Amino acid sequence: MSKTFVFGHRNPDTDAIASAIVMAHLESQLSPDAQIEAVALGDPSSETRYALEHFGIVAPRVIETARPDAEQVILVDHNERQQSVRDIDEVVITKVVDHHRIANFETSAPLWFRAEPLGCTCTILWRMYDENDVPIPADLAGLMASAIISDTLLLRSPTTTEYDRRAASDLAGRAGIDLQRYGTDLLRAGTDVGDLSATELIDRDAKSYTMGSTTVRVAQINTVGTGPLLARRDEFLAAMKAEAQQAGYGLFLLLITDVLEVDSDLLVVGEPLEAVEKALGVSVHDGHASAPGIVSRKKQVVPQLTEALREN
Repeated sequence: MSKTFVFGHRNPDTDAIASAIVMAHLESQLSPDAQIEAVALGDPSSETRYALEHFGIVAPRVIETARPDAEQVILVDHNERQQSVRDIDEVVITKVVDHHRIANFETSAPLWFRAEPLGCTCTILWRMYDENDVPIPADLAGLMASAIISDTLLLRSPTTTEYDRRAASDLAGRAGIDLQRYGTDLLRAGTDVGDLSATELIDRDAKSYTMGSTTVRVAQINTVGTGPLLARRDEFLAAMKAEAQQAGYGLFLLLITDVLEVDSDLLVVGEPLEAVEKALGVSVHDGHASAPGIVSRKKQVVPQLTEALREN
């Protein structure tokens, strides 16, 4: 029997890493004879490392390609091919569990596909464990709670649903953590930028999208207090312009998000700039715009910008 890899998107966030680990565990419980391995398409962030270390979980190994080790894959927390493993066209996708839009996705054979408009993929997995009557170990419960905290900014993001709230409360209880206290510590851990360069920071949590005829890159940096990062605005804009030219992005957006204030500043390079302003209701001056209340790439940026670029 061939091995199946389970992984989230490139530049993985906490939900991408957690969902891979949790989905692989669920699959192993439902199919004990299957060869399932959770892997990652990048190193864990400081936030994710904090969660993994807190609950004593080993980070999955990082892969560049699925083959020759695996012929089948399960995608979690993504479905768009440009966000997936490099050789995605050479393997069989057997399952997908995601909470994002569905785009640029097709397969040659039927598959099991579950997508729900919830705040976090781990919330979907929480429901799947319950539906299959599979108990959630305490360490995995803590990791799942961490993913929900991360994706919903401690349940304050507009992406948060009642299912996310219920899941976070239940999982925190199973893990034996205080949701608010642990959640604040986790989010603070994720704001540590250390001595990373602008180029490293804009790639740490970034995704590419095809919107109409435009390839768009949207990055996000979480912080507590945006001042120090905004002081590096020219450095960020230069790095974004260089990467956009090298990779062929028509637009490159960077959200600098204050995770405690739940507000963002936006940096933009590329064209059409008027599409960004129309989609997000902002005014861009010298590559910068205030974006109060905009904290979710998935709900508050990508759908609106996709529609605006479709009209261009």
